[in-house]
Amino acid sequence: MVLIRYGDVSGFELRDLPKPGLRPGHVRVRVFATSVNPVDCKLRQHGPAAAPGLPAVLGADFAGRVEAVAADIRGFAPGDDVYGCAGGVRGAAGGALAEYLLADARLVAHKSRTLRFRESAALPLVAITAWEGLERAGVRAGASVLVRAGAGGVGHVVVQLAKSRGAHVTATASSAQRAAIVRGLGADAVVQCSRDDGPDAVVRLTDGRGYDVVFDASGSNDFGWAAGAARLKGQVIAIAARGQHDFAPLFSRGLTLHLVYVLIPMLHDAGREKHGAILAEVASLVDAGRLRPLVDPRRFRLEQAGDAHRLVESGTATGKVVVDIAEL
Repeated sequence: MVLIRYGDVSGFELRDLPKPGLRPGHVRVRVFATSVNPVDCKLRQHGPAAAPGLPAVLGADFAGRVEAVAADIRGFAPGDDVYGCAGGVRGAAGGALAEYLLADARLVAHKSRTLRFRESAALPLVAITAWEGLERAGVRAGASVLVRAGAGGVGHVVVQLAKSRGAHVTATASSAQRAAIVRGLGADAVVQCSRDDGPDAVVRLTDGRGYDVVFDASGSNDFGWAAGAARLKGQVIAIAARGQHDFAPLFSRGLTLHLVYVLIPMLHDAGREKHGAILAEVASLVDAGRLRPLVDPRRFRLEQAGDAHRLVESGTATGKVVVDIAEL
């Protein structure tokens, strides 16, 4: 699926392209599934800053089977089942909205043995985002963590990874259905509230003290909400920062703000090995029964990639939206 112009989904066009040739440090993967992240939609909409040049193949997340490896590759071989976040941005060798993807091997890991390909494709970007945020905040056993939008793409992974670190996890959810989902993922407490509600309802659960760490997984630019939910000298993790911001609410409470932008290793060729290592750890947690992806039940084929983008942009998806590239 080729993007021929930036903007709405009408810019997508199905085309036949040559199979990508190998290059040093890369593996060629037969893609079985990819997932759509909000950042994919932003790249499609806004273009050049981080998006590949036109005509472009988008899609960062993938799960599939290694078809061929470059001569310098160790650790992967044809026939290996893998997953990763390795395409669809400026500087990448291709994108995952395609039958074949040429991926930097440093960004790839062997997939979980217990998940299907479409479930594995739901994990890479959100799992890396959640992992990096919790790691930078130093979340450990006994910490109180608030996850805003706990049933979302990033949020549902944050809940589970924070629990795996021994934290006490509270999450917000926008409906009773989503609240039930988050409880099923292991959250210790869930507060049903809308994005327009303030943080008072969640702060009350701490007798007014606030949380050690607030992970805003909603994609909101409202740092003030997170600041109001954090304890004095606590920490805030955000995954979106477009626009102008007033940092006074964070400053007045002595908070530390962590901004997680998971595309940095791909855009700047810095620290790519870390992403492959995180995904290897994530696959181990999945196989140990400590992490599972939440996948929206609606199904899309490659030619319906535009519809998948629309669903993500609607904000009504539950968990991750997956596009099936090949039938298994």
